[in-house]
Amino acid sequence: MTVAVIIGASGGIGGAVADALEEEGAFTTVHRFARSASGPAHIDITDEASIAAAAALVAAGPAPSLVFVATGVLHDDALGPEKALKELDPAWLARVYAINAIGPAIVAKHFLPLMPKAGRAVFAALSARVGSITDNRMGGWHGYRASKAALNQLIRTIAIEERRRNSSSIVVALHPGTVDTALSKPFQGNVAPGRLFDAGRAAVQLLDVLDGLRPPDSGKLFAWDGVEVTP
Repeated sequence: MTVAVIIGASGGIGGAVADALEEEGAFTTVHRFARSASGPAHIDITDEASIAAAAALVAAGPAPSLVFVATGVLHDDALGPEKALKELDPAWLARVYAINAIGPAIVAKHFLPLMPKAGRAVFAALSARVGSITDNRMGGWHGYRASKAALNQLIRTIAIEERRRNSSSIVVALHPGTVDTALSKPFQGNVAPGRLFDAGRAAVQLLDVLDGLRPPDSGKLFAWDGVEVTP
């Protein structure tokens, strides 16, 4: 049996990834977890107890060979990405870090030990190109950029440790491009023609990237087109 786990399955990308996996039929079981779900499918990546509970549910069955973390925050009803230093808010920064960086790392803490100790196993988390320090030429979006840079570093560090447990494992961050979801909705006006992807297309693109990765790619950030993004 082959098992996949999608964290953030109620979101645009997470839901589309889960749908694509089920349609492809490559996995006999696709576990969907989301903050908006009730019962055993509920997970809040800012609450380690709920992550541990989700992991315990998965641990009762066959080992997952894919764990895909599709959670993230860029804005809410009141706050969004900072345009200037004067807009920095400690509480908002802490929330952005908690969701974008700390949450996926705690998911890895609880789910990677459930994955096979030999053979191909993939742990992927959604990141963003704006998390690249070398690619940052415009400034702004301080919290989002920094939290994604932190996630990219965590992915790198986790990948090194995971390689000691399973030399065939792949731990990566993924940049999905600009996807037509609630996260990107306020910022779609400046997207170049043909570069705003619907969630279904984005999911297939990301899964195609994962299919093409090999163990030496572990610890890196890849864009939707398979090109590595420099940290």
